Parts: sequence; structure tokens; C-alpha cells
Amino acid sequence: MTHQPIIVEKIFNAPVSKVWNAITDRDEMKKWYFDLAEFTAKVGFKFQFTGGPSPERQYIHLCEITEVIPQKKLTYSWSYKGFKGISCVTFELLGEGNKTHLKLTHSGLESFPEENADFAKQNFIEGWNEIIHSSLKNYLEK
Repeated sequence: MTHQPIIVEKIFNAPVSKVWNAITDRDEMKKWYFDLAEFTAKVGFKFQFTGGPSPERQYIHLCEITEVIPQKKLTYSWSYKGFKGISCVTFELLGEGNKTHLKLTHSGLESFPEENADFAKQNFIEGWNEIIHSSLKNYLEK
């Protein structure tokens, strides 16, 4: 059985520099993503945040940056404290004039515990689509 990653693509009416800043600057990230205590777009930097489907069911997300190509690519690992499994999130940016094509890939979801419905692939699909097509779009194009 092959495990297909989640891929979400969107073209934003914003230059690459603005999109890059949105995905790498902690103060900007909190406006559309998560409010991180710290964030530095540097390989080896570890960060964490808490999130979940309801106030009663929250998870500590543990992440480590594994690749940075300024203005082009940001990749980090994504796991959950107290649960097996590790996945990988990649943001790729391609400038198209004054617009930016963003491609988000989230792979390795099959490594998370199947018995936990909160880790179902469909939840990630819905979450990333909401984050990219609504939250990030509204932030970048306001």
C-alpha cells in the first residue's frame, strides 16, 4: 500500500518575499498560523505549539527544521509528544511575477497511531486546506 502525502497548492496575490516572511517570521505566523514562543528559520531549530480539535483534546506538536532555502523552501518534522510517529511538512514557494505559487506537502502521516481518530488523514486535509486557502490567504491578501 502506498501512502500518498497531502499536497495543498495555492497562488497568492503577494510577492515571494511577503509569503516567505509569513511562513518564517514568528510575529507574522501568529496572525494566521500558530502563536509560537520562538521560531527561527534555521536547520536544527526546534519549536513546539499546542493545538487540537477541541479545548479538551489538545496535543503538543514537536517540530524541528530540517531544510531551509531562503525564499524557496522550508521543511520541518512534525510529531506529537507522547505518541509514536513522525511526519514532514514542506512549504515550497515559486514566484510568478508579483504572485507566489505555494505548494505545501505533508508526508508521513501513516506513522501516527491509527487508533487515534484525531490523527486521521482527513483531519489533516481539512486543516491544511483551511490554513492555506483561508487563514494564509486572508492574511496575505488583506
